[in-house]
Amino acid sequence: MSSLEALNWFKFELDLVQKIIKDYTHLANNGKSIIFCWIRSHVNIPANEKADAAAKSALSFPIPKIKLPAYDLTPIPRVSKFCLEEWQDIWNCCPGNKLHAIYPAVGTAQHNKIHSGREVVIVNRLRLGHCRLTHSYMMSGDDQPVCESCRLPLTVKIY
Repeated sequence: MSSLEALNWFKFELDLVQKIIKDYTHLANNGKSIIFCWIRSHVNIPANEKADAAAKSALSFPIPKIKLPAYDLTPIPRVSKFCLEEWQDIWNCCPGNKLHAIYPAVGTAQHNKIHSGREVVIVNRLRLGHCRLTHSYMMSGDDQPVCESCRLPLTVKIY
């Protein structure tokens, strides 16, 4: 029962819950139907019945007042890790993702000594091989430019 509740409330601080939710999402996205159900296992087993009774009696005890910093109540590192893993899975599966070639890992893009957003755009376009020389034909409706010496499509990419 506690396992189903952990799944229901997305308790990401538990590694197993993260794995189950990730696997469940993957299977559901592939058309699989998954049903979780609770099966009582302590019924008619005397030792387990006593353990259940002891656990239920603990619910009547007063809740102690403990001061905790709010940060301790939020599993930020695990949630961030889970989100990055999900994002990376999506990033790796995008067909024709040109940016994947220059940024294979999500959340790691660093632009050393580039100060403006304009400079980042220029550097990324060059790394992708996109510039006015090679791609202006798309806007003008002309044919794709070809290198005069090798007769291949004109590019600024280094192979």
